[in-house]
Amino acid sequence: MPSSLETQVVADLASAQSPSGPDLHLNVELSQLSFHERVLAQAMREDVPLLERLRFLSISSTNLDEFFEVRVSSIKQQATYGVGYPGIDGRSPRALLSEIAARAHAIVKTQYELLNEQLLPALRSQGVRVLEPEEWTAAQRAWARSYFEGAVLPLLNATALDPAHPFPNVPNKRLNYIVELSGQDAFGREADIAIVSVPAPRVLQRVIRIPPSLASGVPFDFVLLGSVIEGNIDLVFPGMEVRGAYQFRLTRNSDLWVDEEEVDDLLHAIAGELPRRNFGDAVRLEVDRWCPEPLTRFLLEEFELEPQDLYRTDGPVNLHRVAALAGEVSLPQLKYPPFLPATPARLPTDADIFAVLRQGDVLLHHPYQSFAPVLELLRRAAHDPDTLAIKMTLYRTGADSPIGEALVQAATRGKDVTVVVELRARFDEEANIDWAQRLQAAGANVAYGVVGRKTHTKMLVVTRREGDRLKSYTHLGTGNYHSKTSAFYTDFGLLTADDSLTADVHDLFRQLTGLGRLPQPRKLIAAPFSLAKHIEASIEREIVAAKSGRPAWLKARMNSLADPALIAALVRASQAGVQIDLVVRGICALRPGVPGFTDNIRVRSVVGRFLEHSRVFVFCADGAELVWLSSADWQTRNLHRRVETCVPIEDAALKRRVVEEGIEMLLADRSDAWELAANGHYVRIANAMPQSSIQGSAQTALLARLTVERR
Repeated sequence: MPSSLETQVVADLASAQSPSGPDLHLNVELSQLSFHERVLAQAMREDVPLLERLRFLSISSTNLDEFFEVRVSSIKQQATYGVGYPGIDGRSPRALLSEIAARAHAIVKTQYELLNEQLLPALRSQGVRVLEPEEWTAAQRAWARSYFEGAVLPLLNATALDPAHPFPNVPNKRLNYIVELSGQDAFGREADIAIVSVPAPRVLQRVIRIPPSLASGVPFDFVLLGSVIEGNIDLVFPGMEVRGAYQFRLTRNSDLWVDEEEVDDLLHAIAGELPRRNFGDAVRLEVDRWCPEPLTRFLLEEFELEPQDLYRTDGPVNLHRVAALAGEVSLPQLKYPPFLPATPARLPTDADIFAVLRQGDVLLHHPYQSFAPVLELLRRAAHDPDTLAIKMTLYRTGADSPIGEALVQAATRGKDVTVVVELRARFDEEANIDWAQRLQAAGANVAYGVVGRKTHTKMLVVTRREGDRLKSYTHLGTGNYHSKTSAFYTDFGLLTADDSLTADVHDLFRQLTGLGRLPQPRKLIAAPFSLAKHIEASIEREIVAAKSGRPAWLKARMNSLADPALIAALVRASQAGVQIDLVVRGICALRPGVPGFTDNIRVRSVVGRFLEHSRVFVFCADGAELVWLSSADWQTRNLHRRVETCVPIEDAALKRRVVEEGIEMLLADRSDAWELAANGHYVRIANAMPQSSIQGSAQTALLARLTVERR
């Protein structure tokens, strides 16, 4: 059951989003904030292990960071330059900014209350302490000063503000201090204010464990870097009086802009833009709650921000950093139980993966099932003398990627390797540029997709010579080729040797790397060509069936639903009597349950241990039950401005698995599910479904089920 604090906070956070009028649309940005609130609610749950609650708190903080970096920055630009227009719900940019500020301030207030009043005290009771300077023993104080002098002080950059020292250029999301001073320095200079800039976390760790010999009898004592700096900042200004030192952090616009049609080399153009990301327009200022009003006004004026852009924090200005405790504390009872992803029974370690796929398709459901078969397909192809060519798309893969290494190895062994690297995958541009260069150096053919279209599809095809013909094997997935995120993102992947599907994949690769028109697909549906029309046509067929009195329903699962055309189609379907069940993790711009319009539509969001990332579409189709896996959400950008794929699942047993594991179990969830009401509020469903076949979390049930080998 939700705790009293959780219930009250979620109700308070939701109170700002009551609908105005009979509009069937919900605001996209406010819907995104609702998702961040649901993540924060996970940190409030007393049935979640303590260090995992801390992790959810950290995730809610990083989610909010990105929300400001991308979405709020865009709305601010619209409001500033007067180029904005009312969104799908009719709100103007300025009105939306005010509503966002109200909701975001409530989220931040709740985050710090949760940290200070629940999580840190609960950790103390388990022998895990984060000590403030006033709690340090004399020995700990001496250690902190020695640590500061040896490991921190040489890396700090202090700027006293005077005519010769202008305000420093503050990078995005970097820890800084504004310091009040009095007195004169060795040159006889006087300065009232100084700025101290702290290097990035890769240079200076933010959570520091106190040596066990000084830990006062508890298993784990820690200090935050901010406390070490504040407790010793007098050493930064010798001979001066430090009257106060206050943390602050600036969030900036982090979108990159490159005119793709005007550049000759997209890789170098994006690489050249990356450093500017740290110095975009300011969108939010976080300051220590004790920072005096004159100093906060000074900072707001310096960064040209409004009072509603100021967020006072009762603790470290970057809550994300406290999640480092989970990695430092070896107390298994405070974490989720570990699990070992299963490998399908048809793919034992010594299996010939090509022979297995010739016998039939293999479905992978991550993270419950291992990502290893995808890696094995690549590695086997790299060493297989009969493999001639490998083609793959990379959207997000990570800086340290076994997928990338396998592709490099294949290229160096003489395979014809073609990789379409999406350089514009937000916040992964640097890693993708590095892999593009490494692959080119290894001899791979590297392309960057299509100008004006992000390549978001996840597909891999291996071509072998078998006897006197060529045979291809493909993988199509709903998630990225990222072995680390596959451990905590839920995604489906299909491994197949189906000749029609592999031919379609080859055709799409020819479009991505060359020119010409895409042939009529045999089975694979692709955006921006036909995916939107395919989904709309599938919905329309259900409408026709419902009007004819035949069974009509559809079930779909995705990360976001915001495309106006598809929303309109879903409304028409509901009015015709089509029963619609949607599992939408994040943004949902469709208001369900409006009498006469959307009363046949139910929307759920599941937020649990793993990030729900699969895209699954199921249509009744007069009892044929058509099942599709896709890389695309139902957003306009995915359907019309990205390259995406949607693959049919045709094997009867695999269809049943996708429907049951991918949708039905989430619709039966009684632990991690939220339901979207007509008023725009999300309500926890916990213990509200006595007839449910799932007694708790669908994710927990899938962990138990898929550790057993199965097809």
